[in-house]
This record gives sequence, structure tokens and C-alpha cells, in this order.
Amino acid sequence: MIDEQELKDQAEDGADAPEAGEDETTPDQDLIQLAKELEEVRQHALYAQAETQNVRRRLEQEKQTAAAYAATGFARDMLSVKDNLDRALAAVPEELRQDEKLKSLLAGIEATSRELDSVFQRNGVTKVEALGQPLDPHRHQAMVEIPSDEAEPGTIVQEMQAGYMFKDRLLRPALVGVAKKG
Repeated sequence: MIDEQELKDQAEDGADAPEAGEDETTPDQDLIQLAKELEEVRQHALYAQAETQNVRRRLEQEKQTAAAYAATGFARDMLSVKDNLDRALAAVPEELRQDEKLKSLLAGIEATSRELDSVFQRNGVTKVEALGQPLDPHRHQAMVEIPSDEAEPGTIVQEMQAGYMFKDRLLRPALVGVAKKG
């Protein structure tokens, strides 16, 4: 340990005196410099905290979106099942619908189609309205132009394949025929 006498001797000898060319700083200047550095560190810490919070918020939003739309691929695959059921029902001629042997088979296919519609609706899959609507390139895909004197140009007059939405996203556009001037 250094005693008080040694400290006094060193001070008298000028051992602690700054050499020529060195900057002399006062305790007040040191305090001001430390306060500036502290403020810079505080700002960096606040920025880092804000960035961490933004990343956390963004990840939470992505997680919610992924959970909400996780079934998109499955729903898209089920659309082909719905299309096949609808084609099967549309292909049955009226005289076969009256046949007593086929009535129960047709009733079962119709019930399956209705149940699939119900499942779609419960899970946020909805059919895109097309016939009579103006062409919306975000929901419809024009396949042909059909000359028409009754419908306004750009109005959908034929639906070749139904389109579907999953919540607020397009699963499949409706394939449509659009009226043009005759």
C-alpha cells in the first residue's frame, strides 16, 4: 500500500504532472465525456430492444399466418374431388335419374357433394361468384371471348370451372367466358 507521505512526495516531484503535448482534462470534462458515452450506450440499447421487439412481433404474425393458411394445399387438392363429384352428377341423364335402381346412388353422390360444400364453408373455402359479374383478374381467368348482344362487354357469361377462395386468398381462379360486342 502506498501511504500518504509517498503520494505527497510524488506530487511535489511532479511525477503525476502531464508531459508537454498531453491534453489536460479536468474532472468535469471527464464526467461530461462519460455522460455522452453513457447516453450513446443507452441509445444503442434502446435500438436493440426495439429491433428485438419488432422481430418478435413479425415472427408472431408469420406464425399466425402460417397457422391460418396451413390447410391451403389440402383445400386445393380437395377442389379436384369436388369437381369430379359435380361432373359425375352433371353427366347423369334425366332418364337415369328416374331409374329406381340408380336413385339411391345419385342421392349418395349428391349428399357427398353437399357435405363437401359444408366442410368447405366451415373451413373458410368459398366459391368465387362469376356468372353475370364483371371480369376481375384477381378472381377470374378469361378463357374465351363470346360475342353477345345481351351482356355488357367484359361481363362473364359462361363459367367453365368454378373458382374458390380460402379465407381472403385465391385458391383457384374461375375459368370463364367473357362477353364481347357481337
